[in-house]
Formats: sequence, structure tokens, C-alpha cells
Amino acid sequence: MSRFFSKFATRVASLSGKPGTFVLAVAVVLAWAISGPFFGYSETWQLVINTGTTIITFLMVFVLQNSQNRDGKALQAKLDELILTSQAQNKFVGIEKLDEEALRKMSTALAEHAEQIEDVADEKAGAAERPKHAAE
Repeated sequence: MSRFFSKFATRVASLSGKPGTFVLAVAVVLAWAISGPFFGYSETWQLVINTGTTIITFLMVFVLQNSQNRDGKALQAKLDELILTSQAQNKFVGIEKLDEEALRKMSTALAEHAEQIEDVADEKAGAAERPKHAAE
């Protein structure tokens, strides 16, 4: 059942992002709008579009969330593999499971570390430029 839904969700997500699907949706809305005078703009006429769009939106939330969850997990697995096969610190594997506060602390620590590296790089670049100017 899970495999079927995953394949179904992938297919629906793929189709829903195509220009033809958008054009079809616009055509349906236009057909509904044009039919208004024939139905006297009745409450039933309005209910048709409201019910249809509500049902489609409700179902698409689940389909697209499933697709997005799988994409996120696949991306995370790829990043974990890159971390494990590189010289990066293995402590970053699985950080997506940390709570918000722990992620915020780690992000702050990484930003500070990046600033330190940038300062060192700037110092080295400045030191490399000084001898040039001294010779001139």
C-alpha cells in the first residue's frame, strides 16, 4: 500500500507541476464562470466550484506532502553520505532530528566558525598583498 501511494504521489506531484495541468485548471474555472448565466449564478452553481476546489486541495495536500517528505529524506541521505565520505565532522549526520533550540545553537556556532575562517583568510590575503606594495 505504501509503495503504491508513493508511486501515485510522485506521479500526481509531477503532473500537477506541468503547464498543461495549469491550463486545464484555468479552462475548468473559465468553463464554470461562463456557465454562470445559464445557471442564474445560483448557489448550487457556486457550490460546484467551491466543493470541487476544496476536495482537490484537501487531497493534494497529502499527495504533495508525501512527495516532499520523500524528497527531503533522499536529500538528507545524500548529504549524510557526503559528510561520511569527506573530511567533514560526522556529528552533522542526523542533525535534522534535533529540536529547534539545538539546531539554532549549532547554526550560531557554525556561523561564528565561518567568521573566524573568513578573518584568517582575510589576514592571509592581506599578508600576501603587503610584500607587493613594499617592493613598489
